Amino acid sequence: MNDVDPGQARDALSAADNAERQTLAHVGLPRIYWWFMATGWLVLGAIGDLGPAWLVTVATLAFGAGHSVVAQRYLDGRRGSSQLQLNRESVSRKVPAIVVGILLTLVAITVGAAFALHADGTGHPAIWAAVIVAMITGFGGPEIFATLRRWLHA
Repeated sequence: MNDVDPGQARDALSAADNAERQTLAHVGLPRIYWWFMATGWLVLGAIGDLGPAWLVTVATLAFGAGHSVVAQRYLDGRRGSSQLQLNRESVSRKVPAIVVGILLTLVAITVGAAFALHADGTGHPAIWAAVIVAMITGFGGPEIFATLRRWLHA
C-alpha cells in the first residue's frame, strides 16, 4: 500500500464509486411492472365509468391488494435484475417511499384530470383520465423513478 501514489488512489476510488453507481442503477422496478400498473389503471378507469359503484370499490381494493403483493417483492429495490442480488444495506430506504409517492401522485393526476374532463363535458372522463395516467406510467414510469432516485440520492 505504501507504493500507491495519490493519482492511483484517486483513480481506484473513482473506479469503485463508478462501479457502485452502476450496480445501484440496476436497483428498481422492471419495466413490465410499470406496464401492468398502466393496464390496471385503464381497467379501473373503465370500471369507474361503466361499472356499478360496488364493482368500483371491489376493483380498487383488488388492484391495491394485488399491487401490494407484487410490489412488495420489488419495493426493497433488491430485485431489479435477475443477474444482480444486493444486500439490504446497499439499497436506500427511500426506494419504497419514492414508489408510494409516485403512486399517490398518479392518483392525484387521475382524480384531477377526471374532474377537469367531467367539468369540460367530456364523455367517460374516468376512462380518459386513466388513459392519460396509463401513458405516463407505462412510457415514463421507469424514467420518473430513476430521476426521483437521483434527485433524492436514493
